[in-house]
Amino acid sequence: MEQQIVGDNAEKSRFEISDGGELAGFAEYHRSGDEIAFIHTEIDPRFEGRGLGGRLARAALDAARGQELAVLPYCPFIRGWIVKHPEYADLVPASHRARFGL
Repeated sequence: MEQQIVGDNAEKSRFEISDGGELAGFAEYHRSGDEIAFIHTEIDPRFEGRGLGGRLARAALDAARGQELAVLPYCPFIRGWIVKHPEYADLVPASHRARFGL
């Protein structure tokens, strides 16, 4: 079984997911104070269709929750994932939810 690992690469300001030791994708963010803005998510085409994007989104949002960060989902993938998983919508400040269609 291939091992999938998600980690926060703070040096590059992105969460990364690896699959079998290979970088499979990442979610870039900008952190400012108690906010984290997700700006771009990318999964390498060789790894598409395996649910890695969802796993990456969940891990990144769980990490934000653990650090009590407000999430600003500028990235369409992260925003769409939150729409499909409304239990994560509370991470987006109420004053910003309409702006992101949440």
